[in-house]
Amino acid sequence: MKRKIVQIGILVKDLQKSMERFWETLGIGPWDVYTFGSDTVREFTFYGQPVKEPFAFKIALAKFGDIQFELMQPVKGPNIYERFLKEKGEGFHHIKEKVADDEMEETLEKFRKKGVEVIQSGKCGTDVFCYLNTEPTLGIIYELGNDGEVGPPERRYPPDK
Repeated sequence: MKRKIVQIGILVKDLQKSMERFWETLGIGPWDVYTFGSDTVREFTFYGQPVKEPFAFKIALAKFGDIQFELMQPVKGPNIYERFLKEKGEGFHHIKEKVADDEMEETLEKFRKKGVEVIQSGKCGTDVFCYLNTEPTLGIIYELGNDGEVGPPERRYPPDK
């Protein structure tokens, strides 16, 4: 099986300002903007426990060659983004490896056998995501996901002309 990294995740305090900086400085964009939360994310877990209280985070996605850049801004409720942002500040958060749906459970089991647990997971549209607790050993979080569709964005930056 050929492995493939498909995403770089960056935590930010202000999604709009960050999209503007990435667009103006690096030419990365356009950005598709979403708000994910209790009404859009199914089976959301935080450190293995189902999340019952309201939660939300803003996401912006942009392609840069074969890699997707993801900017994430926590809004409310339990999530790994808020803790990471408080402890480390803005910046590089995770890389995401694409894993087929039929290989996900086997792949997760391989990580569990190494003592690496899922710290956040969920489903949005056809997208499945599982963040792994690799920060203590690697300094970053490793995400596994099927790279599915999350649905139409709320808006785009810069706006289409």
